Amino acid sequence: MVKKRHRPLIRAKEVVSLINQVIYDRPLVPFLIPLFLFAWALERWLVPFSNWVPLAASVWATILYGKFQRQILIQDLNSKWERLILFTAPTTPIEPCAWTNKLFMEIWPNYFEPKLSRTLFSTVERRLKNKRPKLIEKIELQELTLGSCPPALGQNGVHWITANEQPVLRMGFGWDTNEMSVMFSAKLAKPLAGTARIVINSVHIKGDLLLRPILDGQAILYSFESAPEVRINVAFGGGNAQSLPSTEFPGVSSWLVKLLSETIAKLMVEPRRLCFTLPPVNLRKKAVGGTVSVTVKSAANLRSNDTRSNGDGRPLRSSSVTPLQTVVEVEIGELMRKTSMCEGSNPTWDSTFNMVLHGESGSIKFTLYELDSSGVRFNYLTSCDIMMKYMEDDSTVFWGISNNAGVVARHAEEVGKSVEMLAVSLVVKEWQYSDGSASVNNPVVARPVQPSIHGSVSHQTRTGRRLKVTVVEGRNLAIKEKSGRCDPYIKLHYGKAVYRTKVQSHTENPVWNHSFELDEIAGGEYLKIKCFNADRFSNDNIGSARVALDGIAEGASRDVWVPLEKVSSGEIRLKLEFLKTEDTDAKWSSGRYGNRWVELVIIEAKDLVAADISGTSDPFVRVQYGNAKKQTKVIHKTLNPYWNHTVLFPDTGSQLVLSVKDHNAVLPSVSIGNCIVEYDKLQLNQTSDRWIPLQGAKSGQVHVQITRRSPELEKKTELESTTKAHMISNQMREVLKKLKGLVEEGDLDALSNGLNEIENAEDAQVEYMDQLERERSLLVGKIGELDHEINRTTSTPARLQY
Repeated sequence: MVKKRHRPLIRAKEVVSLINQVIYDRPLVPFLIPLFLFAWALERWLVPFSNWVPLAASVWATILYGKFQRQILIQDLNSKWERLILFTAPTTPIEPCAWTNKLFMEIWPNYFEPKLSRTLFSTVERRLKNKRPKLIEKIELQELTLGSCPPALGQNGVHWITANEQPVLRMGFGWDTNEMSVMFSAKLAKPLAGTARIVINSVHIKGDLLLRPILDGQAILYSFESAPEVRINVAFGGGNAQSLPSTEFPGVSSWLVKLLSETIAKLMVEPRRLCFTLPPVNLRKKAVGGTVSVTVKSAANLRSNDTRSNGDGRPLRSSSVTPLQTVVEVEIGELMRKTSMCEGSNPTWDSTFNMVLHGESGSIKFTLYELDSSGVRFNYLTSCDIMMKYMEDDSTVFWGISNNAGVVARHAEEVGKSVEMLAVSLVVKEWQYSDGSASVNNPVVARPVQPSIHGSVSHQTRTGRRLKVTVVEGRNLAIKEKSGRCDPYIKLHYGKAVYRTKVQSHTENPVWNHSFELDEIAGGEYLKIKCFNADRFSNDNIGSARVALDGIAEGASRDVWVPLEKVSSGEIRLKLEFLKTEDTDAKWSSGRYGNRWVELVIIEAKDLVAADISGTSDPFVRVQYGNAKKQTKVIHKTLNPYWNHTVLFPDTGSQLVLSVKDHNAVLPSVSIGNCIVEYDKLQLNQTSDRWIPLQGAKSGQVHVQITRRSPELEKKTELESTTKAHMISNQMREVLKKLKGLVEEGDLDALSNGLNEIENAEDAQVEYMDQLERERSLLVGKIGELDHEINRTTSTPARLQY
């Protein structure tokens, strides 16, 4: 039997081939074999692995940690370098900002739009009150909403540039909306008698905005790089409040476009810039006026603009023969003052003027003139503007305007601190606030806040306080050239009332000491001063001014020198004092209301939201006063309901909430808006007539009248009601008889005062008629409630089950 021959399990050739292939692919493998043998020898005869392996691992981990720390340090240095390049780079690449516009669109309807609408409403209303065209006797802003379409910022990108070594953020600005609604009601003066309604329903503005941070980020200056593109659509209509204006006049639209373009160019087109302040502390105060002391100090290296020459081509003026004579004109609004004449190319004036600022911001313009060689005419040399604005932390920011587009800014931390700019010293002496307080070098003095009346009323509302105005004296009054003499007297205009002092003959520094007592008018009414020079044939106006009455506490007085506007010199000294009245505020604050009640008349509503499929609603109003609840009747199928419903509540100081709801027969009522009626600052028996916008709805307003009734004063009013009507009638008869005599005598001043007395009597008559109408509405409401109660109690009761 032949034995089988076994094949070897491992072939030598294959093993050698494998080793050669591994050596070829991994050349370092042969060196690992001696290293392994060396490590085995160390562990076998010298040092065990348990001692040197952890040491080697620690060294290896330390090396890796060092590499990791170096990588972090390199990344940190790279990020710091990128930030340094970003901060020092003169420009940045254009970046899209679609996310900004998306965010702006989300927060515009409920934050920016209402806030900007209220701010613009108050600003436009204040300017219309103080300045209006002569052809318009009365103009009122009835509505101002900006719509739900916000402006688009940086549609083509945003980037930083450098101008005059200052960083500037450049972005596009575009606003094209047809959802805006600005409605005016205008009463035309004679001979164009009548009323008209003006509506601005669409606006298009497009331009490039420039934003400049100043004062280490405490404020931002913003302006248009060039005049923006502006388009406005305007519609006109009659005085009917039930229909919207629809007639368009292209000529008037182009005039308004021109007016708006010129206004933007004067305010915020380079080099003129507006300021947005970013104070670290907000004291929640709004300045409505102030007093600024301006000191014009000096100038240097002035040159003449008189370039006329003689026959040989040399300048006609020679500095050695005729020195340069210059004067500086300082102007804030319509208030203008001039320094004295000063000679030389480095003049020093050191002239100080007290200037009045109306509002929280303004522009101080300095214009330099030279007296020409003839000694008759002044030639313009140069000018510059310094803007100023109140900051919410009770400080003031100043910034200069010049044609080189540079910005010079200063900051005054408090009232009374001097700021020097362009060789000019500026000191804010006082800020007056909308809440009635005044910030001066002394502690702030405050008076009770008067109620604000929203909506248009037919007569001026009085607050119940008495104002005593004393025209003390004047100084440095202007003299008209044609007469060469000054016989001044003062006219005070407050509301519709006009008061006049006596004429002081042959003096530029008259002393009158003439006092008048006025009824304070709500709404921040200005006291207007007009100074005249009496003449046999005509009275020349030698200056005027406006005085804000905010910041005077009851029982306190203010002695001020008021500079006259529209003239080069002149000041009037006034003493203003609010006389003390009965201390009713202490009774309200202590909570002892006594037997008093709140009377609310819900008159009507307009522009309500349609809650039904048919596009209408069935609105009614639910009134909640503390725990008490009442409601009006339901008016079916209308968006402009008329209720004229009167409700009464005991005056407990509770919150008064109105909820407008849509009535449904089966389903629950649907809310279409609510509002809160503020009444806590109303004087006793004073009626506030207002339109209140609804919250929680896209549109809608409620017209209400709110009154705080006092039985003691009501009894007195009822006893005097009949005699008051006779007094008004007798007063008007006496004034008419007096006017007939004045017409025959030809005394125009006394005739003017008589006409003012008739207007005051008419106002009293209007107030009396309004009072009778309110009492009638209250009586009708009470009779209706009594009739409802009688019908409810006398109805046949259900048969009782025994």
